[in-house]
Amino acid sequence: MNLPTLKFGDLIARVPIIQGGMGVGISLSGLASAVANEGGIGVIATPLIGMNEPDINSNYLEANIRALRKEIQKAKSMTKGILGVNIMVALTNFADLAKTAIEEKIDIIFSGAGLPLALPKYLKEGVKTKLVPIVSSGRAVKTICKRWLSKFDYLPDGFVVEGPKAGGHLGFKPDQLNDPDFALENLVKEVIAAVKPFENEKKKNIPVIAAGGIYSGDDIYNFLKMGVSGVQMGTRFVATHECDASIEFKQAYIDAKKEDVVIIKSPVGLPGSAIRNLFIEDVSNGKKKPFKCPYHCISTCKHKDSPYCIALALANAKRGLLEDGFAFAGKNVYRINQIISVKELMNTLIREYKQALK
Repeated sequence: MNLPTLKFGDLIARVPIIQGGMGVGISLSGLASAVANEGGIGVIATPLIGMNEPDINSNYLEANIRALRKEIQKAKSMTKGILGVNIMVALTNFADLAKTAIEEKIDIIFSGAGLPLALPKYLKEGVKTKLVPIVSSGRAVKTICKRWLSKFDYLPDGFVVEGPKAGGHLGFKPDQLNDPDFALENLVKEVIAAVKPFENEKKKNIPVIAAGGIYSGDDIYNFLKMGVSGVQMGTRFVATHECDASIEFKQAYIDAKKEDVVIIKSPVGLPGSAIRNLFIEDVSNGKKKPFKCPYHCISTCKHKDSPYCIALALANAKRGLLEDGFAFAGKNVYRINQIISVKELMNTLIREYKQALK
């Protein structure tokens, strides 16, 4: 028996796996199109997407819009599959990126790091782009659904519920990260229960996607059994040939041990899950990495008090300059021991799922 399909209205993914959007520059057209070609949903990350544009420092807004257009067009030229973008609410150019993605007829916008309360206002008549918020509680679901219904007469096309084992910025307080009450299994039940009344009221199917620490086909099987419609995976897709990160970044994943995954205090005011290295140790020992804030890319960033620029650190890491940055990663990164193709990874996950079914 094959995996069930994942449906967002009239969009149907053959495999219920969404590749998580990973910035800065880790999931672009290369990775997203490869995942879409295997029947999953490939996702382009938008933070500092214009990092390689020549005018990124002098013309931040335009450079990012231009780069997003290029990446979406490039991905579309490489696949007929389903493509999404991930746009963090906390980005100062959130509105520009949302409008651009919709103009380029992206299939899905995923949006977290804050509640995307105004996202439907960017939809135009006749546009089929689906809107999928990323949440970490049932309360967030209710807030978004009520606001979208009252202001836009629109319900989300799905929800990704992200638990504390995810990589990158986490929507939890530090003391919640190891609290069993906030385990993904519990959050999933809470979100499914919160979505139900809205589904019933509007007779609209709203799929719930589980994310954060999902590693194997067994995990996919277990979460689908709990009632989710699909899963989102980020960390596993970094160690693929098609991932847009440098080989040094991928190697950091292969070399990581269990104890190397640490929670950092990010300048943007959220805890973040990353692989410990010299850069992180320097910062935690009080060493400052002097910088001028070139972009003011995140609205919540306390750049005047911060010991380093998160955008520059992540851009350096993507390029392989890990002495001047670090790699975000999920809790299970230590289980990765080789770089494989996206096709091999998807086939492995499907095979493991089928074995778990027996």
